[in-house]
Amino acid sequence: MVSEMLLSQQTSCGRHPRFARTTWADDVMLFVTSFLECEFLAPAFDEAGEPRGPRLQPTVKKLPTGPIEEPTSPDWTRRSNATEGMPRWLSFTVFRDRCHRRAFLAAGLRPSATALADGATVHCWVPARPDPSRSPLLLLHGFGATAIWQWSAHLRPLLGAGFDLYVPDLLFFGVSAAPGPDRSESYQAQCIMAAMEAAGVRRFGLVGVSYGGFVAYRMAAMYPTAVERVVLCCAGVCLEERDLAAGLFVVSDLREAIEILLPQRPEKLRQLVRLSFVRPQLVMPSVFLRDYIQVMCKDYVKEKTELIQAVFNERKHSDLPKINQPTLIFWGEQDQIFPLELGHRLQRHLGDNSQLAVISNAGHAVNLEKPKELCEHIIAFFLDSPQGSHNGQDVPSPNSQKNINFNQD
Repeated sequence: MVSEMLLSQQTSCGRHPRFARTTWADDVMLFVTSFLECEFLAPAFDEAGEPRGPRLQPTVKKLPTGPIEEPTSPDWTRRSNATEGMPRWLSFTVFRDRCHRRAFLAAGLRPSATALADGATVHCWVPARPDPSRSPLLLLHGFGATAIWQWSAHLRPLLGAGFDLYVPDLLFFGVSAAPGPDRSESYQAQCIMAAMEAAGVRRFGLVGVSYGGFVAYRMAAMYPTAVERVVLCCAGVCLEERDLAAGLFVVSDLREAIEILLPQRPEKLRQLVRLSFVRPQLVMPSVFLRDYIQVMCKDYVKEKTELIQAVFNERKHSDLPKINQPTLIFWGEQDQIFPLELGHRLQRHLGDNSQLAVISNAGHAVNLEKPKELCEHIIAFFLDSPQGSHNGQDVPSPNSQKNINFNQD
């Protein structure tokens, strides 16, 4: 979620847990630390945002589906929206973004770009040296910041457990985009699947958070032989359009939901933070919120609005296909964006092939509030099995209990 900048217990480069933030003064201290750490302690960056030294070029995978044009080399650091009121070199968000990228590079991932025949481009972080003995795991982010903001806290535990990670930006996030009008989850799924095939990955595990869970569910339904198992984190795929008017959500109409999910003003970003976290930061200075909005929330506003509209418009539970892969449903007990009722609804829809893990003292941003718990569940679900190979084989969940409640302090 967008509020990761404000409330994540991870630091800008993921190395100093002592800088967990609780006040605006801590934000200032972390900004200074980020500046020093990224500009002086880490290898320097050039004006284009690339590390000085050998230039890291995007890899373009061509698919055998028709003529494909080479995409323009992406701006990996997303500097195009440098803040209007704050110089780029003073932007907290720009430095935070830079440090997240450093974390991905340090973890052995590299950026790649897949150009599709219809003109779409999918940006994805892939292993610099893929290892066939490791389990491929695809991580799909939700609305808010780009993939690196939402997954950097999970890299080391998942890599250490033996996964090869593939972390794309969904269409209209980061530098992934498409020229056509299709805003459906199915089209997102097709593009991500094409990127995985271009990377040479034919079978993989799949984790989707919030909107990424919608895309993950659709991928599992469309590509059952490719997707081994699925983790859906606070993904309200069982919602119906009528749920808005019925009072299931904190908002009653789609326009209000869009204003919160795509914040363009500090007060809307504050509202999103407070809805997403159980223990939101009490003081959120407008200078940091405006900086974040300008850098992270100004691209593809029209297209993202259409993505949200496509999720809700004429959606009916009865139209949702039933996926057959073993599925872990991971939910924050106090989720105010997609209430827990949607998690129970999804488990009833999937039946015995699913289990629901409910995390206490966590909200919609459970992946950021409880990253350790999420990683532990992912590792247990995909790897900790009494049966043999997990790579390319369906294996049962290590926990036969279907409903699990985890009390977290």
